[in-house]
Amino acid sequence: MYVKFWGVRGSIPTPSATHMGYGGNTSCIELRSPDGVICLFDAGSGARSAGQALLGEFGAALPTINLFLSHYHWDHIQGIPFFGPMYSPANRVAFRGAGALGKVRDLLWGQMSTPYFPVNMGDLVAQHSYEELDTAPVHIGDLSIEPFALNHPQGSFGYRVECRSKVFVYACDHEPGDKKADTRLRDIAQGADVLICDAQYTPEEYDQRRGWGHGTWAESVAVARDAGVGQLVLFHHDPNHDDAFVRHIALRARGEFAKTFAAQEGFVIDL
Repeated sequence: MYVKFWGVRGSIPTPSATHMGYGGNTSCIELRSPDGVICLFDAGSGARSAGQALLGEFGAALPTINLFLSHYHWDHIQGIPFFGPMYSPANRVAFRGAGALGKVRDLLWGQMSTPYFPVNMGDLVAQHSYEELDTAPVHIGDLSIEPFALNHPQGSFGYRVECRSKVFVYACDHEPGDKKADTRLRDIAQGADVLICDAQYTPEEYDQRRGWGHGTWAESVAVARDAGVGQLVLFHHDPNHDDAFVRHIALRARGEFAKTFAAQEGFVIDL
């Protein structure tokens, strides 16, 4: 099983030369199981590159793509209209996400309607399905995927993925401070081989951004330490943080939790 990063930024893409070392695309992560199951977690602008790579790899024999959404803010769905596999009738994309704000289908169709986009979701010729998730595990091939609630405006889901004794946890868009949600995250992340965690702000920045729905590198380190994870990946980099700043954050975090890395586009973790 491996994880590959296609988009690592939060809030808005940052196509600036000063940000290209870590990458300027918004959230999109690919997970590939030993049996060949393909999952994407979120479909920010990084989904465009992910789709191109999948088409290049599989051509007309592309397996079903299981697309798990954490939530529906633009930086997590803006890549869907540019996701190449959606434009071939030979492909199938299964969208899954929380239905608390409405049906997944309706929420996704909304961003691809007049006057927001010239192509309607119904015009995309790939087979596509929609599933509203709760916290019950989803089983796909050799994967068990458990959604869990995070603390974020309008809600967000994290995902714990288990496969053949390996555990991957995706916990994007989470703000610390809700005791129940903070405890849940630590419980879910217990013993994970890899934890990808929201670290958009520094502790100094956070004082001016309370209630915005994101955490700090220091809180991510605390979760990783409390949960005994094998590797921590800092994720959802702030658009105002250039490569030098992200590198500085990673070094600070690594001083407190040695197995810490800042997410970088193209980075692959082999579990």
